Amino acid sequence: MSIYISYHPVYAHPLPEGHRFPMIKYELIPEQLLYEGSISIENIFAPEPCADEVLLWTHERDYLNKLKNQALSASEQRKIGFPQSLQLTHREIMIAQGTINCCIHAMIQGVALNVAGGTHHAYADRGEGFCLLNDFAIAANYLLHQNPGLQILIIDLDVHQGNGTAKIFEQEPRVFTFSMHGAHNYPFHKEKSHLDIALPDGMGDAGYLSLLEKNLIHLFQSLKPDIVFFLSGVDILETDKYGKLKISMQGCRQRDEMVFHFCKDYKTPVAVAMGGGYSADIRIIVEAHCNTFRAAKEIFQL
Repeated sequence: MSIYISYHPVYAHPLPEGHRFPMIKYELIPEQLLYEGSISIENIFAPEPCADEVLLWTHERDYLNKLKNQALSASEQRKIGFPQSLQLTHREIMIAQGTINCCIHAMIQGVALNVAGGTHHAYADRGEGFCLLNDFAIAANYLLHQNPGLQILIIDLDVHQGNGTAKIFEQEPRVFTFSMHGAHNYPFHKEKSHLDIALPDGMGDAGYLSLLEKNLIHLFQSLKPDIVFFLSGVDILETDKYGKLKISMQGCRQRDEMVFHFCKDYKTPVAVAMGGGYSADIRIIVEAHCNTFRAAKEIFQL
């Protein structure tokens, strides 16, 4: 079996001047993995756009129409952080299908990764924090429509709480939302996940990994999930401009390895999305994200 990676050139769609930096990594991650031989071109699969019917299992029709018709107000655009464009809407529709595809492939081979995704600040009726559509929520609802008896566990380890995801699934016991995030990071109004671990500023590797392991033991033993969604944001790094934690590059990789080992040991497929990363040096961001792919390939022996 080979490792499945969802990537499409639209993931790296350029933005107006002043908004481009966050998008560069989506092009550089697959380039680096190909260059070093961690993957081959056969490992990369480009998604088609996600169907409106599927998007509407999660998002409200009025909001989707606003995105497609470029009808967001100035206030709504400010909350998202990007000026609206048809290209950005198309990008997130593609990313959502990429995460769905990752779920399907993970069910077969254990793990699959989306080069983008992790748009966890998007609510059913609005976007926030650089997120227009919530790809994990869309993919989770897709799976539940295919198999209503599934138990899904979302492990959100971005430094920012997955507020949109938490709100969407607050009344849905089949999707357990676990968010381990910086207590004093965006969003400043936190929603209530099924399990929130708010971390103090300055937490380092040892405390972070110990706390994560303790909670993963509890979650896997009590929930026995049928599939895991893992948001592997690298904004936990000590070099991150907004993160406020003190996690090293090695500690970040150990985090990924820990999640993958739990999934493999409990025979639970895992679909991965990259989430955030805002270190000043783009090479640090790319290396940390590439470590997630390397760890998945090594642990699942793909």
